[in-house]
Amino acid sequence: MSIQLINKYFPNLSEEQETQFKQLESLYKEWNEKINVISRKDIDEFYERHVLHSLGIAKIMDFADGTKVLDIGTGGGFPGIPLAILFPNVEFTLVDSIGKKITVVKGVAESLGLKNVKAYHERAEKIKDKFHFVVSRAVTQMPVFLLWLKGKFEKEQFNPKHNGVLYLKGGDLGEELAGIKCEIFNLKNHFEEEFFDTKKVVYLSKGNFNN
Repeated sequence: MSIQLINKYFPNLSEEQETQFKQLESLYKEWNEKINVISRKDIDEFYERHVLHSLGIAKIMDFADGTKVLDIGTGGGFPGIPLAILFPNVEFTLVDSIGKKITVVKGVAESLGLKNVKAYHERAEKIKDKFHFVVSRAVTQMPVFLLWLKGKFEKEQFNPKHNGVLYLKGGDLGEELAGIKCEIFNLKNHFEEEFFDTKKVVYLSKGNFNN
């Protein structure tokens, strides 16, 4: 799998965006030799399992310019880095409690020339800024995750959906999401690769949980 996979679903990339997406694989392979942030199995399917999976959020939400997005538990920069390439006029703040992962994020963002990415070695609860959206990729169970979001949201709203959470999850979510008012979007409706058969984006409006 290569950059063609991204072009297949996002055909209107600028020349700069296409160059940045092309650079991602070599950058992560280089960093991965120093700091292991992606499993060997997944690095072989890098564009499918990391880049396109991250961009699944973009199939659910077309962020307006000026939107502020917090990526909690970003790991090596997913979903934040691919989304930052796709939405150059959106501000992304990527946080992780493991310092070496943020070292990778900062290195990749700098190499790509991403001016819309900030990265912090910090626990989510310690972040004091406010955001329009919080994104994440299966960092913990949803009820626990929601506890980290208190006071994190801006009041102003100018996106197609209300400010809230866009969470990449897989498998059966019935028990985990019991009693939580949310919308579930199946990525198999947007991407035809088998990997996405069980992958979902869970959307929660900030008005539907105690924040």
